[in-house]
Amino acid sequence: MAKYGKEDIFRLVEEEGVEFIRLQFTDIFGMLKNVAITASQLEKALDNRCMFDGSAIEGFVRIDESDMYLYPDLDTFDIFPWRPQQGKVARFMCDVYRPNGQPFEGDPRYVLKKALKEARDMGYRFNVGPECEFFLFNVDDEGKATTNTRETAGYFDVAPIDLAENVRRDIVLNLEQMGFAIEASHHEIAPAQHEIDFQYDEGLVAADNIMTFKMAAKTIAKNHGLHATFMPKPKAGQNGSGMHINMSLENLTGKNAFEDKSDPLGLSRVAYQFMAGLLRHVKPMAILTNPLVNSYKRLVPGFDAPVYIAWSAAANRSCLIRIPTSREQSTRIELRCPDTAANPYLALAACLSAGLDGIKQNMAPPAGVDLNLFAMTPEEVAQRGIDHLPETLGEAIDVFENDTFFKGVLGDHIFHKYLKAKKEEWNDFRVQVTDWEIEEYLHKF
Repeated sequence: MAKYGKEDIFRLVEEEGVEFIRLQFTDIFGMLKNVAITASQLEKALDNRCMFDGSAIEGFVRIDESDMYLYPDLDTFDIFPWRPQQGKVARFMCDVYRPNGQPFEGDPRYVLKKALKEARDMGYRFNVGPECEFFLFNVDDEGKATTNTRETAGYFDVAPIDLAENVRRDIVLNLEQMGFAIEASHHEIAPAQHEIDFQYDEGLVAADNIMTFKMAAKTIAKNHGLHATFMPKPKAGQNGSGMHINMSLENLTGKNAFEDKSDPLGLSRVAYQFMAGLLRHVKPMAILTNPLVNSYKRLVPGFDAPVYIAWSAAANRSCLIRIPTSREQSTRIELRCPDTAANPYLALAACLSAGLDGIKQNMAPPAGVDLNLFAMTPEEVAQRGIDHLPETLGEAIDVFENDTFFKGVLGDHIFHKYLKAKKEEWNDFRVQVTDWEIEEYLHKF
């Protein structure tokens, strides 16, 4: 059921003294964009008549077909609590449409909505609980981001060791004012690394929330004189930042479709099939869940990030997928490879579509692994028939390019635009001469 109608929006804008409204959307790489309007233009926006130049957005359209329209999702109306209370600023998350009234196939939000519709047509609702990690670093005298920090705190440390406890608290309080239900926040393993987890929600809401969270964290960190980064691996030798995705399906009666008390592990047939689909498609999906050159610096043994394509019903964090111990309505699958650089709309659409394919094809997962895979040699892992994730963006590109499944999920437009951009990113990286190479080779050869 819709939370807001047009009249509700007009009333809220007037009662709250909102003067500026941001019409927000994302490009195919998950970068948040917006067109700002004044409250006097609200009626035009709610009538879906606000236009922007789509050719100016990377991955959208050519200059000869540039007119695009923003259709606000009324239920995403929120007022930014960190902005001045005189002349308040609000926002909508928007869908992108062509002038002919058809959804734009290059809109990532549209891709996720298609996947969610497929789930509904199969009798399921997709629920997601993300665990978002990030770093808070110092800025230099010009306000530019650095990777410097005076902090030495580690996992679950508190102030005064955790120097950014008040920053994290400020982020949480602002998000709660926007209607977020925050389950937990804490210092993570690496110095200056933090995690904030929000409550399970329907897939589209969860993706919108991830985008809002990243914007809020960066804005509030800046207000504290710090830089919040969602770069997966900003410092060598330290843990990287992930975005573990907890997911489940519920049926039309609201029951968790992953739960089966008669199963030894408490998992339903649907849960096993969904997990099998994820495992089957995770290699070509990696370019969506781990989209950067830097993403694959995180996915290495020894830093609490998954490498091997395996699952465990125990608390085995060396596996790609684990089943947290809570059951009944909390029964869920945790996918541990994604990072927060991912476009959440495309990443969640990929996860859901892969899992639904497992259900449709009646897939079965391999046997679970309850051993520490990080303690094994690559040869020992291979002897068990366990595959591994791509080790570089280049490998991820090769797997993705030859995959037909995700071409169907994303559509031709995003598939080809995304692939082209990632090839350019990889080629740009390959021609760089790094500091490591200079230090390793210059004096030897």
